[in-house]
Amino acid sequence: MPELSAPLLVHLARRMKLEAEPELDSFGLRARHIVALTLLRDHGEQNQSDLPAMLGVDPTNVVALLNELEADGLVERRRSAEDRRRHTVALTRAGTRKLAEVEKVLSVVEARVLAPLTEAEQHELYLLLARASGGSCTEALPAAQQCLETPD
Repeated sequence: MPELSAPLLVHLARRMKLEAEPELDSFGLRARHIVALTLLRDHGEQNQSDLPAMLGVDPTNVVALLNELEADGLVERRRSAEDRRRHTVALTRAGTRKLAEVEKVLSVVEARVLAPLTEAEQHELYLLLARASGGSCTEALPAAQQCLETPD
């Protein structure tokens, strides 16, 4: 019988979610916010119309998500210089700072969950997961968001 990784990955993702949610709540953020902020940090200013595909979510949900992030001053929507009918979305300085704070806290959560592994094993796990997911963490974010926001 083959060894199946999927149940272990789902279990680990749920453990991360349970540990991370209270921390994210203290920032007033959810996983979907972190995904969007990370994408904008890693890929720079984006056309708003491109974000649904990049985030793997419905366009109407992206509008609501951006409204929340913009109300908190974490992103800014601007008219596109190339096409005034379009908007672009950029991470603000406040968004960059908030994301850095959140990532510090999430790294502590991750270290706690992965504590049974040595530092070298944690790094190897990261490399294996990055390779299995087909690239960078940002490219894997839509799947991670879906997993983290799926009810138990």
